[in-house]
Amino acid sequence: MSASEMFPVRSAGAGLARPVELICVALVMAHAVYLAASYWTGAWLIGPDGGGIPTDFVNVWAAGKLALDGHAAAAYDWPTHKAMEEVALGRPFEGYFGWHYPPTFLFAAAGLALLPYTAAYVLWTFGTFPAYLAAIRAIVGDRTGYVLAAAFPAVLCNFVVGQNGFLSAALLGGALVLLVRRPVLAGVCLGLLTYKPHLGIVIPIALIAGGHWRACLAAGAVAGVMAVTSWAAFGTDSWHAFIGNISHTSQAFLSDGWADFGKLQTSFGLARTMGLSEATAWSIQGAVVVVAVAAVTWLWRSNVAYELKAAALAAAALLATPYLYTYDLVVLAVPLAFLFRFGQRHGFLEHEMTGIGIACGLVLIFPFVTAPVGLAAIIIVAGLIARRAITSKAQALSLA
Repeated sequence: MSASEMFPVRSAGAGLARPVELICVALVMAHAVYLAASYWTGAWLIGPDGGGIPTDFVNVWAAGKLALDGHAAAAYDWPTHKAMEEVALGRPFEGYFGWHYPPTFLFAAAGLALLPYTAAYVLWTFGTFPAYLAAIRAIVGDRTGYVLAAAFPAVLCNFVVGQNGFLSAALLGGALVLLVRRPVLAGVCLGLLTYKPHLGIVIPIALIAGGHWRACLAAGAVAGVMAVTSWAAFGTDSWHAFIGNISHTSQAFLSDGWADFGKLQTSFGLARTMGLSEATAWSIQGAVVVVAVAAVTWLWRSNVAYELKAAALAAAALLATPYLYTYDLVVLAVPLAFLFRFGQRHGFLEHEMTGIGIACGLVLIFPFVTAPVGLAAIIIVAGLIARRAITSKAQALSLA
């Protein structure tokens, strides 16, 4: 599509179109009403019997409590960790929420476990939410970012299960906002993001391709310091247990599908949901990684606008990992925010806002459709970014 087919330029301070604004406000209100109603009816945080509701956050509190008790390595022992999860909730429950994070994340878990379970849950979710809001606001460039961030459908899922999507989005979004002007601080954010190493498959490649060496060094230094301090605090056994648990986790969730393959928002999850073999699923996921790496390398070595580079990297990070759940889709707000910022500054392409709306709608319907609809949302966003990059390159060539 040529530049002449773009919508008129709308400045960053122009705000949202009225229909979009109304939809966003309605979604924010729906999130708040759903959480309040769930709490009131005993379906969220505290059950009708006064005990805790089993959600993903219980694994964080349990691991932190074991670390405080001097048994950090036991967080990776499933029976011991499950027993502590039942202590957290005050009752037994079916299923298990595993602790799969490196020992570096035990610092946060231990800090939260100093509080009672429910108080820790509230502090974690409502404490990381403002950081996420601030990151998206910084990307968009005005207060519109707060509304867009709060309205994003994955927000509700993260609140409901008490996961770390807000933190992941804040760190990645913050790093990409800071990268050009404050590369060291950007590297600090990326170093902290190593608590979820599977999100970092393509990030170092982009930094190297773009020549962001200061950010690379800072990220490596922070990751190294975190590893050393966690080793000093929690012992060698915790690292041995974490490394030994990787194959166990992979077998349970990627080979055997303990959490339902339809919940995996990845190419691997889609392949397994369709009944394809594990080997075929890995081949498909590998092909996606190769494409993501190639695209990111090309973009970050090109003169394409930084907003498009940042959006592409965030989307590629989600596409490259085989292990991604709905709460992780909070990170999808990062490429969407960069795409929206670019559209505000240069005008929106035909059907671009429609595509963004469809992607958000796919995330919204996940509770009603247990399938990798989140993957479809990521692919749509990646396609919108690719279209923008191709259009920008074509426009640059026509002006040369």
